[in-house]
Amino acid sequence: MNKVIIQSGKPIQLQNNKTIGNPSSGSKPFAQLLEQIVQNQEVKFSKHALQRLEARNIHLDVTAIDKINEALNKAKQKGIKETLILMDNKAFVASVKNKTIITAATDDQLKESVFTNIDGAVII
Repeated sequence: MNKVIIQSGKPIQLQNNKTIGNPSSGSKPFAQLLEQIVQNQEVKFSKHALQRLEARNIHLDVTAIDKINEALNKAKQKGIKETLILMDNKAFVASVKNKTIITAATDDQLKESVFTNIDGAVII
């Protein structure tokens, strides 16, 4: 069991020398660490998107997933919340905040299509 020494106005010092409280000058702020974790998350697919991928015979390899992740990161940098990603005759509508693909379409479904509820597009 760790002993905790509490002194007002100072970080909490645990017996095993781990500090909780004011970070040392060399450490990253919590918000920056959280942002880094979020950026490293992989793209997710909604149930609807998975159904569309299967029904439309869309197969994605690791390279394609990496491209989608890259597109989502670019969209986030531009402040986009819901994006259309166009890649190799395929289209994906995604939530940038959640890094989630909402739906997917192939070039057959793209003809004369209208995409709504997006505020930006990334073409890769």
